[in-house]
This record gives sequence, structure tokens and C-alpha cells, in this order.
Amino acid sequence: MGVTGNPTSINQGTRTKGGIGESTLRPDGILKVTGEFAYSSDMWHEDMLWGHTLRSTVAHAEIVSIDTSEALATSGVYAVLTYDDLPTSVKNYGLEIQDTPVLAHGKVRHHGEPVALVAADHPETARRAAAKIRIDYRELPVITDEASATAPDAILVHEGRDDHHAGHVPHPNIVHRQPIVRGDADAAAARADVVVSGEYVFGMQDQAFLGPESGLAVPAEDGGVDLYVATQWLHSDLRQIAPVLGLPEDKVRMTLSGVGGAFGGREDLSMQIHACLLALRTGKPVKIVYNRFESFFGHVHRHPAKLWYEHGATRDGKLTHMKCRIVLDGGAYASASPAVVGNASSLSVGPYVIDDVDIEAIALYTNNPPCGAMRGFGAVQACFAYEAQMDKLAAELGMDPVEFRQRNAMEQGTLLPTGQVVDSPAPVAELLRRVKARPLPPERQWEVAGEQADVRALPGGLSNTTHGEGVVRGIGYAVGLKNVGFSEGFDDYSTARVRMEVIAGEPVATVHTAMAEVGQGGVTVHAQIARTELGVAQVTIHPADTRVGSAGSTSASRQTYVTGGAVKHSCEAVREKVLEMGRRKFGTYHPAWATADLLLEGGKVVTDGGEVLADLVDVLEDEAVDIELEWRHRPTEAFDLRTGQGNGHVQYSFAAHRAVVEVDTELGLVKVIELACAQDVGKALNPLSVEGQIQGGTIQGMGIAVMEEIVVDPKTAKVRNPSFTDYLLPTILDTPTIPVDVLELADDHAPYGLRGIGEAPTLSSTPAVLAAIRNATGLELNRTPVRPEHLTGT
Repeated sequence: MGVTGNPTSINQGTRTKGGIGESTLRPDGILKVTGEFAYSSDMWHEDMLWGHTLRSTVAHAEIVSIDTSEALATSGVYAVLTYDDLPTSVKNYGLEIQDTPVLAHGKVRHHGEPVALVAADHPETARRAAAKIRIDYRELPVITDEASATAPDAILVHEGRDDHHAGHVPHPNIVHRQPIVRGDADAAAARADVVVSGEYVFGMQDQAFLGPESGLAVPAEDGGVDLYVATQWLHSDLRQIAPVLGLPEDKVRMTLSGVGGAFGGREDLSMQIHACLLALRTGKPVKIVYNRFESFFGHVHRHPAKLWYEHGATRDGKLTHMKCRIVLDGGAYASASPAVVGNASSLSVGPYVIDDVDIEAIALYTNNPPCGAMRGFGAVQACFAYEAQMDKLAAELGMDPVEFRQRNAMEQGTLLPTGQVVDSPAPVAELLRRVKARPLPPERQWEVAGEQADVRALPGGLSNTTHGEGVVRGIGYAVGLKNVGFSEGFDDYSTARVRMEVIAGEPVATVHTAMAEVGQGGVTVHAQIARTELGVAQVTIHPADTRVGSAGSTSASRQTYVTGGAVKHSCEAVREKVLEMGRRKFGTYHPAWATADLLLEGGKVVTDGGEVLADLVDVLEDEAVDIELEWRHRPTEAFDLRTGQGNGHVQYSFAAHRAVVEVDTELGLVKVIELACAQDVGKALNPLSVEGQIQGGTIQGMGIAVMEEIVVDPKTAKVRNPSFTDYLLPTILDTPTIPVDVLELADDHAPYGLRGIGEAPTLSSTPAVLAAIRNATGLELNRTPVRPEHLTGT
């Protein structure tokens, strides 16, 4: 990994081992590798019951009747709950729009919707009892696409909408609509020498985290409940759970348990309310753990999309205009669809300078599975389409595709179609230059002189379907633009409590936040920040819970920026307090206490010249310092609902990929040989973790390109492949070489100059792989994922 650029300097504690800029190891790494890490599904409680959710077998139907008598009579069953058993008048929840019922009432709107709950003394007893519940459905026509959703006689997925988006959409089956208009795209089109257009289809992707949804609810003596759960946003869960239970928030105490991956799929609720309801009804702890089949129905997915794009350019390769229409399928409930629409529309131009645009993005209500947050959040779908358009334009103009992109690349100071100025480094052209300049991997790597061919390097791999006949190489490029943090005026903040004290004769810092550690490595970074700012070697990370203020969601590439910023802010306040205590205690003995820029370093108070003034143990021996503070990044604003203008995003991130693929054109098989990435990260707080995040995002984008898709029957809206047998994921045998080139160009508005990094590589890896396959085959390939039949015509 190469690291270059001009990062912001770090003034405090730069010599404390394990601080910012070092590749420190994860505290949970060894436990996870050896299988000793405790995930939420591993939790246990004495006298614990098991909960199970009965789900609908149809996608759209009236519920005529529910008979639970046989289930209740089953030995070992303690409770069976339906909608009528919910304890309060609040029976719906939702991230933004509260349209999701805790349990279905009156009708079901998607395949797998929760209808009833069972608590029993054994998980199999709970499952058998749930199977005895008799539900009489009267099936209704299904809404599955834009045509059926917006037809004049269309059935409404949600009758009587009253959310704040309802007044801004042309039909009740549209969740949200965001246009962006700037300049005059029609007039600019008339000036173009070349105009290309395309229709693109993006499949539904699952987050496919390896740890299924799970949690343990324990009823408390005060009438409240303690919930131990794998989630992405403790306080958002709390806000939705407490009203349904009829409890004040301080009686719903939440603690983060081990999370086996997330990628957006844990931002919505799954089993949280259900476990709490069963625990409060039975008076016993209740554990719920989904199996893989249930997990496919228990969380939202990435929005499938249909996209239409038109671009124009002059003969010398300058973009003239862009028009696009993006239709996202949000499924049965809103989830994060409004925000995904905002991202898809505002980032639909990509990292290019285009003055004249006409953009529309919408999300539909349908009877398909609910869709919401997933890594990339609307920008992934747009990037797939606009990067295909860039290759089309370059081909029409007879230009190198990288040169064409560089000629139109945005840079710092570029005015976006929303009217927002990019006010931090935007090294788009440089990222493209770097990936193109890398040496290409050797051709025909499967040929080993004098030895048997290495079939692992061939399309089809260990299936040994080919020995190289009909295999051709392709190379493709792509670059993407992703926002960082919550946008459109959302009050995006985080909270951190930092305590500094003496334990066993040594200064120790404790960092307490509600940040959900889902595998991204935040617990490592928080310790690095504390060591850097407080100059202590020993840092303890307190378990995340709701006993401290909100940290927001572990999503939108925001946690290092926002919660890291909160940790830094609180550490700075603790440091100033410690220094003030030192001045009061020792200041009369040395004039530097009053005049010098003092640091905490190596457990001591030192001057900026390195002179030791006091030991931290002596400063803190009589009093610990404990400070909790909120930290906010600079504000954003909502996009205008007519023109799309507004400073909607706080920061942007950029990544570029070069994909090298081998394609067996006779069998329709693809082997991705290399996915080289260059990305600007602002400041690599932990270079090893940065590289891992970039490589992980790259593979997730590759999965979209060549294998991952939830297949929904267009006639019944039922999911056809809810298992890892039929939903294909990249394995280590599918993983190519991923060389990473990291730039560190500081964003002066961000802590340490850092830039959120987790999502950007997921954007550009997908279109880079598609571009490489097109380059190898000459086919248009306007949908993801690419399947063998798309390459062979069968």
C-alpha cells in the first residue's frame, strides 16, 4: 500500500506508541479468528425462553383470520402474540416514516412479513408451535414495478399516507421523489457533437452478513427491559422500541452485543421489539436467533433499480449535459428510501463537471421485499450507470476511456449540480492516473511451465471446466463519488465520554460511546485517538450502550469522522482539565506550567521541547477526570424539492478501480484477476485498517457485478433464493489480487483531515468489472449481475 500526500499535522502525543497513523491491531481480531469472540447469538441466560417469528407465505393478502389455539396448547409454549396482543396504541415503527407494523394487521404487504410470535422453552418447540398457527389469507394482486405501482387503477400499498413526503410525489405508491435541475440540458444537448444514452438494470443485493439477526431481552424488576442486541444504531432502535412497549426510554436499556457484520442491514429493526414483547409478557428472558432463511426476510436489502441516462459531449471530449431518471424499488415499507433517493439523485452525475443537468430519482412502494440502507446507499446504482456512459462516450469519440474521464474530472472548487462547492481535495484525475499506471498482471497465469495447469486462475476455477480454450482478457476502469455522513439537514452528531484516572499506579483512559462496532474497527481507532490526545498507553473501550449519548449509526462512512471527532473533542477537554489540575498542584515549581504549550506524552506532562514537568500519576492521584461531550460536523441543508439545490452533503470521498478479467466466452464464465484501487482517505488513522476496508468494499462491489442477486418472482413477489446455497457470494477463491494505493490529502474541515472510506470502493469496483467484461467480449451488458447466459446468448 502506498501512502502519499500532505496530511494534517498532529500536535498532541505524536510519540505515544499505538497512536494515530500507526497500524495497530484490532483488540477483537484474535478472538474472532480463533472462534472465541462472543457474538449476540452466543448469549445465554438462566431460565431463558426462545422466541420465534411466524412470517407470511404470500406477498400481498388480506388476513381473514388467525387461530393460535393449537399453538398455545403445545407443551413448552409460554406465549403466542399477534397484533391484537400489542400493549399500546403505537403499533408501527420506522427509521423516518413509521409505516412498518410490529406484526401484520389487516393485510400483509410482502413475502416474509412478521404475523405472530411464539415463546417456548426450546427453539424447536417454538418453531413447531408457530407452524400450528392457522392463518386464512385472501390474496390480492401484487405491485412489483413502476408500471403496476403508478397505473391509474393501481392498488395502494399503503392507504391513507400521512408522512411528510406524501405531498411531494405524483402517486401514493411513490415513497419520495427528488429532481435536480441546473442549467438547460435541452439547449446543451443541441450543442453536443455526440450524444449517447442507455437503460440499465441493477439487481437486488443482500448485505449477506455472516452473523444472523439475534438478541436477548431480559425483563427487569423495575418493569423495564434490558436488551442485548447486534445492531448499527442503539439510540435509533431505542427511539422506535420504547413507544411500542409503552415504556419511557430510560426503562429500555440497550447494550451492544457482538455483531457479525452489518453493511446497512442492521439499521432497521428486526427482532428487537419482538424479543422485548415476549420477555415482558412471560416475565422471562427471551432469546431470538434467526436462521439464514429467516435472515433473508428479516432485514432490508439494496434497492434494485432501473436507470435511464443520456450524456452529450463535444468533439474534443468535454461533457455538455446529462439527463437521467432513476427508479428505485423500495419494496413494501419506506425504511431509508427517502435518503437513498436523495443520494442517488445528488450523486447521479458522478465525479465529473457537467453544468447542464436534468435529473429525477424516485423510490416506489411495491410488494417486493423492503429495501433500505446498504453500503454505498444509492450512489452504487448511479455509478454503475454513469460509468457505463463514460465508456460509451469515449468509444464514440475514439478516445482512451481514462483520458476522457480525466478531461472531465471534478477537482477542488468544482460546483456540483446541487449548487454545492467541493471545498476539499478531489483528486479524481490523479486516482485514475495511478490505477492506469500500475503494471498489468501477467497473461495466461494458469499456464505453469513443465507443470500441470493451475486451474484456480481460470474462469470456473476448481470446477475445471476449461483449460484456457476461448478465454480472453479484458481491462476496465471506473471512478466513483460518494458522500460521507448523514445529509440533507440531518442533525448528525455523536457523543463520547472520556475518563482519565490512575489504576494500579498507572494512568488509564476509558472511552465510552454508543458506537456500534460492526467490524469496521472503530474500537481500534478510538483507542488510537485517546493515546494520541492524552499521551497514555493504557486505553479501555467501554462496551457500547444507551447509558451514554447517541453516536448515530455505523453507516454512511461516518463513524471515524463523527464519533472519532467526538472522542477527540472529549479527549481535548480532558487534557485541558488535567493540565489545569497540574497547574494548580505543581505550577509554582516551574514557569513552563504557565507559559509553555504543554503536552501529555508517555504518561507524563511535558513541554513542547520535551522537558518533563510531572508524572500523570501524581497529577491524577487525588481526582479522576470524566467528561462527556457531543460533537457535530458543519451543518448541511435539505435539497429543494423542485430544483434539488442545496448544500446537502458534508464531505465527499473518491475511489478509482482498474479491473482485469479473464472471460471464457464459450461457457460464459468470468474470473476477476485483479482489482487495483486508488483512494484518497484524507488521513490514514490506521493504515492496516484502511487497506482492509478498501479491499472489503472492493469485493462487495465485485459480488454485485458477477454473482449476487436476490431473485424475486415478478408474478408473485416471492423470494426465490433465500439461502447461501442459491444466493451466491464471492469466496476467497473468487477474490482477485487487490493492490491498494492510498492518497492522504487532508480535508481541513475534518478531524485529523480524515475522509470516510468504507463505501467509495464499493461504487467503482462494480462498473470497473463490467467495463472489463465488455472490453473482453464486445457485449453491451447493461445489467447486474452478469450471468453466463448474458455472455453466451443462451
